[in-house]
Order: sequence, then C-alpha cells, then structure tokens
Amino acid sequence: MEKKIEKWQTLSTEYLIKRPWLTARRDCVRLPDGRINDEYYLLEYPDWVNVLAITDNGSFVMIEQYRHGIDRVITELCAGVIEDGEDPETAARRELLEETGYSGGKWSLLSVICQNPSTCNNYTYCFLAEGVVLTSDQHLDATEDIAVRLMSENQLCEMLMNDEMKQAMMAAPLWKYFATKE
Repeated sequence: MEKKIEKWQTLSTEYLIKRPWLTARRDCVRLPDGRINDEYYLLEYPDWVNVLAITDNGSFVMIEQYRHGIDRVITELCAGVIEDGEDPETAARRELLEETGYSGGKWSLLSVICQNPSTCNNYTYCFLAEGVVLTSDQHLDATEDIAVRLMSENQLCEMLMNDEMKQAMMAAPLWKYFATKE
C-alpha cells in the first residue's frame, strides 16, 4: 500500500525578526503521526519575478551585480520583488525596464518555482520576453549597482555548461528555455 503524505498542523507561530528584507519565524507544528516539532524555522519573503529577455536580434539581456552572500560579481537575469497589489507580469515588466531600460516584446510565463520550499514561503514567477527593445535609461534603486550585458545564446549556454550561472532561481528557467525552445 502506498503511503499517504499529509500536511502538518501549525500549532503556534512566533516572529523572531521582521525587517524589510528579512522576516524569520519559528513555528510549532504537529506532524500527521502526532509528533510535535516546536522549533521549525521559516523565512518569509514576498513573491519574486525574473525575466529572460531576448532582443529582436537574439541577444540575451543579462545583468551583472555584486552579491555579498557569496562575495562575487555574477551574471543574472533581471529580477525583483512583486510589490503589494501588483500582478507578476506587471512586476516583471517594471523590473526589466528599471534594471535594464528594455521593454516591449512578446511576454509569456515560463515557469513558477520555489527557492527552498522547506524553509521559505515564496514563489518566483519566471517570464520570457521576446523582442524587447531599449527604450530608456536604467532607473535603479538607491542600493542597486547593476550593469547591463548583452550576451549571445552561445555565451549564455557556455556559462550554464561551465557552472558559472550561480543563482539557481535563474539557472532553472534558463535550462528550461534551452531544453524546450523550438
């Protein structure tokens, strides 16, 4: 007989820290077999978006920025937070324009993924934007230092194959794109 997996029951929640970019809580949960885990830690984040943007001539619009967690400058997709009341595609279009100056094109949802569903509560909506054009300058937040990099398909595939794409939430939709493109 196949085992049935059931949801846990949350008995209580205690917030340990609530800051704009870090919210951590400790839940006391009851597992389906009755066992109690009184120290299950979760990180709460808003939902995110990222954009695989491609120009009419086939260049991939990528960004470079420093990531303090790994102490490196890395290449990434354009990405950001979905603001309160904003739908994912609107957020993705806004982020692409703000971070790169590119807009327009044909948009489609490529995938919806989770960074770590065992300890984080958010989703990342991954969009494909084909035929984007440069329409403005960047409009960066005060803490952003981002350079736009146009890359060929071969350059981007080489980065993936050489394990140079370090942001897993961005590597996943890139792999899907290359695996399913016609």
